[in-house]
Amino acid sequence: MEPLGSRERSVLALERRGFAGPGAKERAIREELGLAPVRYYQLLNALLDDPRALAHDPVTVNRLRRVRQSRRAGR
Repeated sequence: MEPLGSRERSVLALERRGFAGPGAKERAIREELGLAPVRYYQLLNALLDDPRALAHDPVTVNRLRRVRQSRRAGR
């Protein structure tokens, strides 16, 4: 199994952080990763289904999977 690339690791690292105030996370996404927030969330959602991401950062991936599942159940 091939390891995660640097972009994928950066997405997970950004997701581990806490952000103060509205817009702070989106600003960090643009400035640090050079991505539009929509693209960032597309990559993040794909990572949640990637076994390599789970192996790299199981705490973050499992937390985000729970959040995603609860949002889907609320629809």
